[in-house]
Amino acid sequence: MSNQIQYMVDFSLPFTLTEEFFELIPKQRSKVGEYFANGKLSAYTLSMENSKLWAVINAEKEREVIDLIATFPLTKYMDFKIYPLTFHQTMENSVMTFSLN
Repeated sequence: MSNQIQYMVDFSLPFTLTEEFFELIPKQRSKVGEYFANGKLSAYTLSMENSKLWAVINAEKEREVIDLIATFPLTKYMDFKIYPLTFHQTMENSVMTFSLN
């Protein structure tokens, strides 16, 4: 049985976004897609003003979260804080489904 918990990662983006930053966005999106596909990432949200980014990561330990964050191409441009979550509920996992059978 897995002992995974969820962690909210609060990223602060730089005030000035460089050309190099923008060039790395496709690689960032690819890595995000990979982590969604393998269940390591359950949410990834960018604020409207592009100054904040939030991610919910599934991991057994905070060290695993740090290691995962280190693989994101844009991490070197951002400051971040990690918060262990008691729970993370979304509409997806709270809507009941009905069977017609």
